[in-house]
Amino acid sequence: MADTPVRRVRTRHFQAAKANGTKITALTSYDALTAQIFDEAGIDFLLVGDSAGNAVLGYDTTVPVTVDELIPLARAVASSVRRALVVADLPFGSYEVSPEEALHSSFRFMKETGVHAVKLEGGVRSAPQIRRVVDAGIPVMGHVGFTPQSEHGLGGHVVQGRGDAVEKVVADAHAVEEAGAFAVVLEMVPESVARRITQELSIPTIGIGAGNVTDGQILVWTDFAGLGGGRMPRFVRQYANLRQTLADAATAYREDVASGAFPGPEHTFED
Repeated sequence: MADTPVRRVRTRHFQAAKANGTKITALTSYDALTAQIFDEAGIDFLLVGDSAGNAVLGYDTTVPVTVDELIPLARAVASSVRRALVVADLPFGSYEVSPEEALHSSFRFMKETGVHAVKLEGGVRSAPQIRRVVDAGIPVMGHVGFTPQSEHGLGGHVVQGRGDAVEKVVADAHAVEEAGAFAVVLEMVPESVARRITQELSIPTIGIGAGNVTDGQILVWTDFAGLGGGRMPRFVRQYANLRQTLADAATAYREDVASGAFPGPEHTFED
């Protein structure tokens, strides 16, 4: 019997999900193996995020990440999925100067990696870039609230949209929608602000640290799987402890090699 065709997630499905009240699920991914696993698990979209700077490249922030560093990661993810929509981050310094720069960077990701959309941080300030890229036929996901590429300007990992700053975050979200984005990430904003934005916008909202009122959720995969060390953000739920699992496996391997228990006869070729 032939395999049942897999239905690819498209940007139009995001709008349908919002209309139907169906929650959208997302994780980051930076390699072929995790992309295949998350795709088979039914995750709706995978973000090749500049969070690779922390999770893969060993940087302290996302700021140093370049287009050239993200392109091979995006290519690996996009070539390994059958269902999930793949979105690539435009890293810091690749779109801020002008709409034309944003378009050039987006062209590179679409032509060299096979991703289905790109993501830009910033609301009002990035609206011209979003509009230019969308007008060229490239789907764009927005990102407002706490924007990691601007963490130095924001004073660190600080919740956005409190007190007098509520209207700024709301305006940023509306600017993203009006510029043509098909969805917007809301990061580290109070739940009340996320609820208001989700109700006011016609495009889906994807939350990370925005409570349970958004149209979908995204997490960095190394956080949700417990692979990283140190303090986890408040909004992360760890669904596994892969750091301990891998540490135990590496320790057992080292001990078996040291004792001569590995490789055994079953791992050895005969003459």
